[in-house]
Amino acid sequence: MKSTSMDEIVSLSKRRGFVFQSSEIYGGLAGFYDYGPLGVELINNLKNSWWRAMVKDHDNIFGIDGAIIQNPQLWEASGHLAGFTDPMVEDVLTHKRYRADHLAGVDTTDLKELKSLLKDKRSPDGNQLSEPRYFNMMMRTWVGPVEDDAAIAYLRPETAGAMFINYLNVKETMRAKLPFGIAQIGKAFRNEISPRDFIFRVRELEQMEMQYFIKPDSQEEAYESWRQFAWRFLTTELGIKESSLSWHEHDANEKAHYAKAAVDIYFKFPQGPKELWGTHNRTDYDLSSHMKSSGKDLSYLDETNGERFVPYVIESSVGVGRMLLAVLCDAYCEESVNQETRTVLKLKPVLAPYKLAVSPLLKNKPELVAFAKKLYAELKQEFGMVMWDDNGNIGKRYRRQDEIGTPFCVTIDFQSLTDQSVTLRDRDTTKQERIAAGQLISTIKEGLKR
Repeated sequence: MKSTSMDEIVSLSKRRGFVFQSSEIYGGLAGFYDYGPLGVELINNLKNSWWRAMVKDHDNIFGIDGAIIQNPQLWEASGHLAGFTDPMVEDVLTHKRYRADHLAGVDTTDLKELKSLLKDKRSPDGNQLSEPRYFNMMMRTWVGPVEDDAAIAYLRPETAGAMFINYLNVKETMRAKLPFGIAQIGKAFRNEISPRDFIFRVRELEQMEMQYFIKPDSQEEAYESWRQFAWRFLTTELGIKESSLSWHEHDANEKAHYAKAAVDIYFKFPQGPKELWGTHNRTDYDLSSHMKSSGKDLSYLDETNGERFVPYVIESSVGVGRMLLAVLCDAYCEESVNQETRTVLKLKPVLAPYKLAVSPLLKNKPELVAFAKKLYAELKQEFGMVMWDDNGNIGKRYRRQDEIGTPFCVTIDFQSLTDQSVTLRDRDTTKQERIAAGQLISTIKEGLKR
């Protein structure tokens, strides 16, 4: 099986309404994308699956929705104002800026090492480069009518901050005992020097994160548990092939300043294996930093032994856009059917934007259309996302539904008028079978479980 290229995914995404370039009619804006009708349905299905597995299936994990703009002191306490940086170089003639580590082809942020590696390197335009320096990726704004230093605020670079500063609120309102978690799905903003690889590295992103507050002596057990949760979710809930995934443990040079241990699940994207889902042992860094900065007591009293301590945190973090890209890449398939090549998205049915499509064999036959419309209304009431498709011949309709990942197609023909049966066609196998219209709902329900 040939590897899926990024061009194929970009073309499919635009052609079928998954992802559009933001502000396209004005030439676009690098690092920003809009999700189309099918993209937003697929994203909602991904988020719903994560929320169910992370929050609804756990008695001790609680959801919040924190504000995008917080008090700037939060970002000072968390270290983002000082340390949320990427190494950057600049073309001395064009003044275009580039990620130094990307130009050097290495995974490091050490300026001395990058300076050495880039000593004889030229910019993509063939010009001399400046020395590497750090660039803070936080996006700045102002709160209030006056744009001065006193009004500076920041669009959040990650969703985790709101979970840490709401630790006490959640603990008290939910009467939570350790261990417990706080989960959130929300937007974050990073002023990336060189956004690239379609929706993999962008400036506006959406994250699904959970911070799990624990006793320090349970850190290793909790870390391993959430590490395995991520792998299990990707393979079981989303149906991503295990051969597409791999583990990447962070070494001392890769780990964030707050992390005692960190591991990523890498996915084989078209541009190579890259990080998809991270699990981190953040120790007590975050709560301790906010205690010091705010003066609020964020320690925890263990009522069983009277011990007071600052909880450790295990973080589970994944980007929605990267998850969407991974699912599209993993599901994308080109195969030969009846000596023709068909493009099919073999999405897990629960994730598919549309669960089924309903078609009258001929759209100019009122009796077929009436039968199909009645059945369409019943199926739509039962399954929600059902597409009406009467455009083109039946073969083209099947190919169109294959390409957007619709698991089943239902066709109404002249036999349907005499015996109340329909043709049910399976996306993955292309098998077609006659089935009584009255059995259709139960049959499709069973098929959607796979």
